Amino acid sequence: MGLFESILVIIALIVISAIISSAEISLAGARKIKLQALANDGNIKAKQVLQLQEKPGRFITVVQVGLNMVAILGGMFGESAIAPYLAKFFSQYVSAEWVNTVASWTAFTLVTSSFILLADLIPKRLAMSYPEKIAMKTVGIMRFSIFILKPLVLIFDSLANAIFRFLRVSMVREDNMTSEDIVALVEAGAESGVLKAQEQYLIENIFDMQERTVTSTMTTRENIISLDRSFDRQQVLATLSKNAHSKLLICDGGLEKILGYVESHHLLTLYLTEENVSLADPKLLRKALFVPDTLSLYEMLELFKSTGEDFAVIVNEYALVVGIVTLNDVMSIVMGELVSNEEEQIVRRDEDSWLIDGITPLEDVMRALDIDHFPAAENYETIGGFMMYMLRKIPKKTDFVLYDKYKFEIIDTENFKIDQLMVSLRKELKEE
Repeated sequence: MGLFESILVIIALIVISAIISSAEISLAGARKIKLQALANDGNIKAKQVLQLQEKPGRFITVVQVGLNMVAILGGMFGESAIAPYLAKFFSQYVSAEWVNTVASWTAFTLVTSSFILLADLIPKRLAMSYPEKIAMKTVGIMRFSIFILKPLVLIFDSLANAIFRFLRVSMVREDNMTSEDIVALVEAGAESGVLKAQEQYLIENIFDMQERTVTSTMTTRENIISLDRSFDRQQVLATLSKNAHSKLLICDGGLEKILGYVESHHLLTLYLTEENVSLADPKLLRKALFVPDTLSLYEMLELFKSTGEDFAVIVNEYALVVGIVTLNDVMSIVMGELVSNEEEQIVRRDEDSWLIDGITPLEDVMRALDIDHFPAAENYETIGGFMMYMLRKIPKKTDFVLYDKYKFEIIDTENFKIDQLMVSLRKELKEE
């Protein structure tokens, strides 16, 4: 065989190896979710790729058989076919015994480098960049190869399966997506510019609803505005004028005996038409929805949906009222400032310091300060709870905690409750 024919054979082997290598990586790396979407749109190639992925042992067997056959043939036609021509070329300029050895090693290096670069690295990197596209382009070749090499495929695939069963190793490809996987994809999409920052914020907040309880967004007990059933007209109107809430609880001597709630606009309408209004009137009073403080925000949203309510009273395990929550409160976790009219709980003063309300949920603080986790976070839900847990005492002004790269310092308290914190970057880290 002449030099030209040998080179053509080597080129053909490189092309075959490149196709096999790219098919291997693309079929293994093609994302099931994307392929399923294409298959649902009627893409036959995508369906064929999904079918191959269900039984990966078959195409892996074809890949290994093909690559080994190409490697053997490449060795046969590579070094042995090209080395004599290189030796003849070198002998024109050098007359020495080592010419044949140099020619042999040169031919080996050229052929091996060509296979590594053109048949391995480039095809595999392309397959990693465009796995679905290349998988759909090569799936026909792989299906044909599986059909041609069916006896070998069945033998080796059966042997591999037997070994896996003996070792009790699962042979099922796991494509289940967890919430962490989806959040990671969303973050990657935001970094690459596919998703906007607002879209990333909304999607991540939706998953937060599964983890956060209603207490993280409730109006706490000490901030609940209520009316006692004994209030007269003047007391009710004075309360309504100071607190513009759409709904108010009606109590009998305190929050431990809640009779229900009233709509403020309905109550005001009655006062315009009637002189004497009873706050305990069944026509005015609406039954309050009571929920445990262990409900997640997602469960709370589902409960609002099923009951048709948008207002609930939260009680703890001792049947004590700890707060109230509205549909607006729950949706504010997802939509943020789009639906929330409250003042910001985290205010950035400058590049290295923040003012944070003591009742700010941990999840919001973690996001604002880029903190991965807080110690023993199952014991508290707010940044104020974190301070009490770390201090191991009733907090007072100027108490501080050093955690991660920040200094958390109490700057205001009220009735043993942490009202506000100053969070700043630790000086030693700032200097570094």
